[in-house]
Formats: sequence, C-alpha cells, structure tokens
Amino acid sequence: MTMFDRLSAFLEARKGDIYPEESSDLHEQITTQIVDLLVSKGDLRPDQRVLDVGCGQGPALAEFKKKGISASGITLGDDVAICREKGFDVAEMDMSDLDFDDGSFDFIWCRHALEHSIFPMFTLSEFNRLLTTGGGLYVEVPAPETVAQHESNPNHYSVMGKTMWQHLFARAG
Repeated sequence: MTMFDRLSAFLEARKGDIYPEESSDLHEQITTQIVDLLVSKGDLRPDQRVLDVGCGQGPALAEFKKKGISASGITLGDDVAICREKGFDVAEMDMSDLDFDDGSFDFIWCRHALEHSIFPMFTLSEFNRLLTTGGGLYVEVPAPETVAQHESNPNHYSVMGKTMWQHLFARAG
C-alpha cells in the first residue's frame, strides 16, 4: 500500500466523524453581529464573491443573503441537503481539497470550521490560493484548554493556541 493509498483510506475513515451541525441561537446571534460589523466596515460588500467554508446549516449564508451578498458554501454530510433545501448554493467538499479556480473569491468566511481540518496549514494555503489579491478572510476558531473542552470533540483535529495559528497563517501566505 502506497502512502497515497493510506492517506485516502485515512481520509475516508474520517468521514465517519462528520456530524450535522445543529442550529444554535447563540451562534446565529454571533454570526449576525459579525456580518453586520464586517458590512459596516466595508470589508463585506454585495459586489464580492464570497465562500462560506464549513457552512453547516447555513446561518452565515442566510445573513449574507439578507445583506444582498451572493455567497456559496461548502460543507460535508447531512448539512449539504439541509442548506440546499433552504435554497443556498452549497457543494459537498472538504476544506482541504477545494475544487475552485485560483482567485475565485473576494472573501472567505470560516467560522468555527477550521478546527475540523486535519491539515490546517494546507487548508490555509488553499484559502490563500482561492482569494483574489487583497481579498478578505474571516476565521474564528475555538480556544484550547477552556471549560468547553473543544479538544474532546471527536472531529476537532486542530484546536491550537493563538500563537500557533498566527504562525500557520504567516506560513500559508
């Protein structure tokens, strides 16, 4: 078995770790506040091509739509069908293997999804590849070693501290 065969088998086995993201009033309120802030600052505009990475059941996609911003999302598992039923443009795609052309997006939104990446540096490199020059990126990840114990989530593979994330962002471009 080659390294690529082992890697493929490993990634296939991880699909069993995927779970549908349940709606949460708190997450929806936070999403609304952040989108409002980004729009008010001019960081997020209706003329931009936006990608929501790890869109779950689409709370950010709903907020973008309210603001007249056309966005696409990617997620895995049952959430794909849930988003499509809501009328959102969503593809089933892993965030480390983004099937889009270079420079396809002006803004990438990734709220509480990057910690699910088995390959966070590669994923960040993919974000860099997909963004236009000067494009915007919003990433929010859980902090490690808190009372919430995000490290114990069965598919949180990348719960790291601020310094490590800063180094990965710098290396990824």
